[in-house]
Amino acid sequence: MTTNPLPPRNTTAFFAQAGISFAVASLAVGIGITYLPVDRWIRGFLAVGCLFLVSSAFTLAKCVRDQQESTQVLSRVDLSRLDRMLAEHDPYASS
Repeated sequence: MTTNPLPPRNTTAFFAQAGISFAVASLAVGIGITYLPVDRWIRGFLAVGCLFLVSSAFTLAKCVRDQQESTQVLSRVDLSRLDRMLAEHDPYASS
């Protein structure tokens, strides 16, 4: 029987970095909108901030998805082991 290795998990540092970058990006856009005097360079700042927010939101979503998938793989492995043990067990066999 061959076993497939589990996919590599994200490190805690990468997960924290994704959350921190999401918070910093949303804060930057909030500050930019608050002080909006409708100048051209401030609109540019908002555009860059929004792009950063969207890219970090995708990164955070990927981290959450990967974390959820890693727990599902472990539960599937445990379930398949239990199914195999139940299939091999014969309650009427004399020991």
